[in-house]
Amino acid sequence: MDDTTDYIELVTRAQFGDKQSLNDLAELVRGRLYAYVYRITLQDDLTQDIVQESMLEMFKVIDTLEKTDRFWPWLRGIAFNKIRHHRAREQRHKTVSISNIGADNLPLSKRKDRPSGLANLIGDELKQIIFNAMRELKPRHRAVLAMRCYEEMGYSEIAELMDCSELNVRVLFYRAKKALHKQLSYQGLGKKFLLSALALFGKMTAHSEAEAAGVSITVATTEVGLAAGLVGMATSKTTVVALAAAGLLAVSSTVAIPQINRAVSWFDKTMAVLGEKLTKDLYVTAGGREDDKEFWYYYPAGVNGPVMTRLMKWDPRGQKNYCQRLENDRANYNFDIISNSMYIENSRMLRSDFGVRRLPTDKSNLREFLSRVEGKADEMEYISSEGDGLLVISKLGEDINYSLVTHHYNVLDEEYFRYDWPRGVKVVDNRDAMHKRAWTYFRLTGHMNGEEISGTGRIPFVYDASKQNYPWLRLKVGERLKIVDSGAAACVYGQNGRLRARYEGGSFFAGLGRPWMGLHTVDTVRRDAAEKQIWFETKHTPGSNKAEVILTKEQEDDSLGLIYTIDLDNDVIEKITFSAGEGHGRYVEGELIFSYLEDIDQVGAEFAEPREKSYKIPQREGIGMLWLVRLAEADLG
Repeated sequence: MDDTTDYIELVTRAQFGDKQSLNDLAELVRGRLYAYVYRITLQDDLTQDIVQESMLEMFKVIDTLEKTDRFWPWLRGIAFNKIRHHRAREQRHKTVSISNIGADNLPLSKRKDRPSGLANLIGDELKQIIFNAMRELKPRHRAVLAMRCYEEMGYSEIAELMDCSELNVRVLFYRAKKALHKQLSYQGLGKKFLLSALALFGKMTAHSEAEAAGVSITVATTEVGLAAGLVGMATSKTTVVALAAAGLLAVSSTVAIPQINRAVSWFDKTMAVLGEKLTKDLYVTAGGREDDKEFWYYYPAGVNGPVMTRLMKWDPRGQKNYCQRLENDRANYNFDIISNSMYIENSRMLRSDFGVRRLPTDKSNLREFLSRVEGKADEMEYISSEGDGLLVISKLGEDINYSLVTHHYNVLDEEYFRYDWPRGVKVVDNRDAMHKRAWTYFRLTGHMNGEEISGTGRIPFVYDASKQNYPWLRLKVGERLKIVDSGAAACVYGQNGRLRARYEGGSFFAGLGRPWMGLHTVDTVRRDAAEKQIWFETKHTPGSNKAEVILTKEQEDDSLGLIYTIDLDNDVIEKITFSAGEGHGRYVEGELIFSYLEDIDQVGAEFAEPREKSYKIPQREGIGMLWLVRLAEADLG
């Protein structure tokens, strides 16, 4: 499979401007590159696109290749990055991965340059079984199998390409083998057939007769080492317990893994400890309980930005963990294990006791105030780590309370943080039109001390939508005041359009719903209040889809009142009524009513995005959700 000598000569000539050598180089590698990409994607059209894009990229940047003998790994890296970008782009347009690959997509039947003689050596039924088994694997499993078995890459080389540790690659390869064996076993093929299946798949997807003849998978190729084998097996609780009993693990109540500065998964750090048989603090349990819960919190832009959540629960029947709830950058998913149905919902998760949802990164003053309001301490294990890409895994149960902390900069691109439901799951999409679109416009109407209030805005419902359809707000109070919050800056204008004050962007979304940040609106409102030490009470009738959050400045002081009416199912604010006594300036009373647009096809200029302007006036810090009261007091400038 090594054409290094030919590559070196052609690359050298191409770098000196020989166009024919560049064309010859493209022809030499095209078939091999197709086989490499196809073994990962198993989609002919996508493979053709990626090969073409990689060839164009090669033409553009071949001058940047410093070591000509590293041409193939260099080109392979270009193609692998193209695959990752295509997968990320595809995920932005779908919420559930549903394969449309069938027998007709077998490369032997679609590609004219496939070895026709080889097709006759492998029975159609066996080809279909092997192809279907590979198709059912996760893309990252196919990728590591292709690199190790057909590209003959070392684990360290794969780790460099995939931007993770070598141990992580070894564990990934171990799990890929295990997943493939599981798929083959469904067709009655035993474990001993694994190497043969890998070899046959390699021959079926080879770009030439010569390459097909050279495909051979040995036991040595598939060995991962003791450490990775132990880590791979440690996915089951019984195995972890057995390892602990054997003295490979120490038991304690808390894991606090230090922050690390490279893109590394939780398993990289935690399971390296296991593989090296070091006695670190790792919590081990001898089995799960039905009420055991494991929360994953991911902060792509740091602890002050959005949070993505995954809720794992223990299934005592299947003796395994499963993902019950997932709220990522695309949508909100709820899996019902009884009916094997996955529901896509408008609203984000609420606590079953209707308490305020806590995050493991909450500051002490916020935690203490919430505990005072609710009259009880929270069982959350809190951590102090910060930075982009923070990943916190917290487990709660009758005898369990621990957190794992690390940084992983691309976890949203990983399949396990998109969906993790069994095959054959029934998908029920309960979202309305605006939530399926992932954003919408809204109107504001109301009054304040006799003055009419009107306004418009845009609200994204998920983090991914906020990148293109960012939130903004435009609000007018009578003829005396106008607010424009573009997200980048927030400006307050007086009469005649004179700028009175400039605040940091997003200041006037304080106290409003911000579902793209990862929390339900009712929790966003309550946590905004707690940030400013404003006492609140929540009223909710069980079974009702409405809740009221009533705010007062202090528990015994009713001189300030803000009442939020929230639609729990649609995760939006319907109405805000407010009043303030003399202690807050002059008497204030009024209300804001929100209406959200299901259909946005015919919207007019009223929903034009606010234009960015440059001002020399200093920018003030946001004043929190009390801006509603300050608005009526004309105290924003």
